[in-house]
Amino acid sequence: MLEGIRRQYPSSDVQSLQIDLANLDSVRRAAGEYLGSGKPIDVLVNNAGSPGPTGLSPQGFDLTYATNHIGPFLLDQLLLPRIREASQGRIVNVASSAHFSAKQMDWVCSTAGRRLDAEWIPRLCLTKLMNVLHAKLARRLSGTAVTTYAVHPGAVATNIWRSLPGPVQWFIKLFMLSNEQRRRSLLYCATAPELSSQTGRYYDRSREDPSSPLAADDNLARGCGSGRKPSSEPEFRPA
Repeated sequence: MLEGIRRQYPSSDVQSLQIDLANLDSVRRAAGEYLGSGKPIDVLVNNAGSPGPTGLSPQGFDLTYATNHIGPFLLDQLLLPRIREASQGRIVNVASSAHFSAKQMDWVCSTAGRRLDAEWIPRLCLTKLMNVLHAKLARRLSGTAVTTYAVHPGAVATNIWRSLPGPVQWFIKLFMLSNEQRRRSLLYCATAPELSSQTGRYYDRSREDPSSPLAADDNLARGCGSGRKPSSEPEFRPA
């Protein structure tokens, strides 16, 4: 992909960093490498994710939870100093309308050594709910030039569905969007001037929409930001 960009835009300065979002050590290493560059960040798009792998991460967290929520959350926290340096920094979470299907928060996955027993679809829905709640933490950035967004780009025919049987992948992709169509939604939240004063909101493609009632729960948002069920206990800080 980088070579394609360089061919089309020879003067562009593009670089890549390898990162395994399910591995917090990898997240810290990649963030440290970028921080060492001294460059600010105008936009951070949390796009990577998985539809529901089973097992535990290297740190012992449910693998779906680690990949889709805790890894991106930690990355945001580590890179936030550089995002604050931008004239108008933005954090875009690629969420999903699947978050509407999560009917309650399951805090089992936030406990090291325990994994969710649900099938892959409920696990995906739960972590997409966490992605929307994560964007609701915009209140912590009040008084800064950093804004946050959660966006459902639509179902996209990418390699994220590789864990499904081949015939199932082929069939469902017939009804999905292309990568190019998906990018338009992400670019809208990342660059649209009219959104510069909006923060912590949910978008269905390029249109602001109400999120699910659970995703609008400030108490749950605090829990997703601390890594534990909301209580008077001290916050979990993965950094």
